[in-house]
Amino acid sequence: MKRHLKTLIVISILATIVSCRFYFDTTKDSYTSHSDANAVQHGKNLTHNICGGCHYDHDAKRFIGKPMHDLPGIGGKLYSANLTQSASNGIPPRYSDAELFYLIKTGTSKNGKFMPFMMRPMMADEDINDIIAYLRSNDPDVAAVDKTVGLSHINFLGKIFIRIASGKPTPYNKGIARPNENDVAEYGKYLVAVVGCYHCHSASLLHIDYSFPELSKGYMEGGAKLKGMGGKKIRGSNLTFDNETGIGGYSSTDFTTTVRDGIAPGGQQLRVPMPKFKDLTDKQVQAIYIYLKSLPPVKHKV
Repeated sequence: MKRHLKTLIVISILATIVSCRFYFDTTKDSYTSHSDANAVQHGKNLTHNICGGCHYDHDAKRFIGKPMHDLPGIGGKLYSANLTQSASNGIPPRYSDAELFYLIKTGTSKNGKFMPFMMRPMMADEDINDIIAYLRSNDPDVAAVDKTVGLSHINFLGKIFIRIASGKPTPYNKGIARPNENDVAEYGKYLVAVVGCYHCHSASLLHIDYSFPELSKGYMEGGAKLKGMGGKKIRGSNLTFDNETGIGGYSSTDFTTTVRDGIAPGGQQLRVPMPKFKDLTDKQVQAIYIYLKSLPPVKHKV
């Protein structure tokens, strides 16, 4: 009886700590985005490739959000947000430009709630500007849809899991410049970071370095535990160019077909949760390919 009482006390204390630390300081910036046709077009590319995997519903053809399966069922239910211009349900109309900028950089919402699924502290300021410009544009994919796919409810166990997995808000790094796209490998490194390839293709989701992705444990060597179709456990693949355990046998064409169409050499269909990145341009796919090829091959059978 005493043992059970102690356990309940410890759980209560953990719950209190997590609850108190799930909210953080918000921004006091007065940042305002700028928009033109080029910014909106570039922002559309970035939003589809970076945010689309979680927020874009291919049936509705809108950024209305969808159920997420990253959180263990015992921790509650999680849904991605509506990113359309709905005044009642969409995030963009209810956030200022400064609040959106801060959310993407740090994972902190306008009310201070920690939302760690979209932290990009290393993203260039101009790229975030273009994402905001796109979300406020008249593109059909962000046209207002007054609905919510579901309401997230994260209990204290879920909060503990999130804090263990993601830690705390990432630094508010302002002044990050865009990479030189003519430096192909450097541009590929940047895309791997902002698209989030390293999340699933490093050793563990619990050892991700959001500020310096290449310092993540087992960076691009694969092994992270993921949820596949029907909740089946699978692991992220080794994306180094090891000939036996990685993608050393992939040609540039093989890589493009795999990334865009989800078909690996030999006709194998890639499995959930790997999305099809149909919106990556030829230049972007090739930059990622060349960057991955520049990494030391690592023999790591997944």
